[in-house]
Amino acid sequence: MKKSIWQTLEDCRETIDSIDDAILELLNKRMKVVERVGEIKNDTGGAIYRPEREKAIIERLVELSKKENGLLNRSAIEAIYLEIFAVSRNLELPERIAYLGPEGSFTHQAAESRFGAMSDYLSLNSIEAVFKTLESKRAKFGVVPIENSRDGIVGETLDLLAKSSMKIVAELYMPIHVAFATKAQHLEEITKIYSKDKGFGQCREFLSEHGFSNVELIPVESTAKAAILAAEDPHAAAICSHIAAKLYGVPTLFENIEDESDNATRFVILSDFKNGVSGDDKTSILVRLHDAVEAGALVHFLQDFDAQKINLSKIESRPSKDKDGGFDYWFYIDFYGHIDEARVQKVLSKHTNEVTWLGSYVKGES
Repeated sequence: MKKSIWQTLEDCRETIDSIDDAILELLNKRMKVVERVGEIKNDTGGAIYRPEREKAIIERLVELSKKENGLLNRSAIEAIYLEIFAVSRNLELPERIAYLGPEGSFTHQAAESRFGAMSDYLSLNSIEAVFKTLESKRAKFGVVPIENSRDGIVGETLDLLAKSSMKIVAELYMPIHVAFATKAQHLEEITKIYSKDKGFGQCREFLSEHGFSNVELIPVESTAKAAILAAEDPHAAAICSHIAAKLYGVPTLFENIEDESDNATRFVILSDFKNGVSGDDKTSILVRLHDAVEAGALVHFLQDFDAQKINLSKIESRPSKDKDGGFDYWFYIDFYGHIDEARVQKVLSKHTNEVTWLGSYVKGES
């Protein structure tokens, strides 16, 4: 076996310090270039957030790490570089991100996973408020949920996309895990537990296994509120998101306490620009078929996608919100491809008056 060049803990620490110095020097060099990128984009009106460019960087680094037999896998590289990207964007042009609140919500957690700790966040109390904030340009980006693996589509988000000028510029899938947080030193000191009413239902097995059957369960309006209350009472606990526990300074005693671990939410990032083609894109459209009442109208529409070998990933019908009653239903459709691809244009050009483009963006990892 080859003998390590680091014989002692002190050797290791000195080497780590030296490497950290080199990393910091390189990061500062990177940010100097980023600063110039921001100046160029400011002159040309280019978008600061380019998910397709970020994806290309991560893909290149993942392959490089594999080639060099590096210890960093995709998840580790993404965790490091998504934060670097977020810091870079704030240097290029500080942007405000609006999200469905409150602070410490899962939407907040999703937003921070993409825009980092340095960004300026605006918590809003409704999905509609997020759209209005973007349309009035009080924020550049918005983060809202669009679909949950258990509860299905978020109808309010679809209805607002139908009439908004905002576009989907990115998507992300986030597992919904909850934590058990408390300032109590011992479990037997806990006399009450706060959470949303749904939170208690999702963690029945955990509560039973840890002897909380007789502890008072107090439902509140959000898991963030639960964390706030637990922070104020050393005999209370909260079932809440990881970010809420961290935000309000409540130590996490147990992580991922939900009975079923397959719950996930798809979030979309909204803004006012168009992404370039990445080669691994998804597009969302709203379809209002004028002859939808006729037999086979939807089938004929979908056959155009089949003819161009375009795969659909979702189709959802919604009751029409048109005041004139011109349509009974419209359809929300996700498909793989970018609106600027020739094969996609062949389909959509045949239905110019029936299709509303909602955005093309890099396909998220589900």
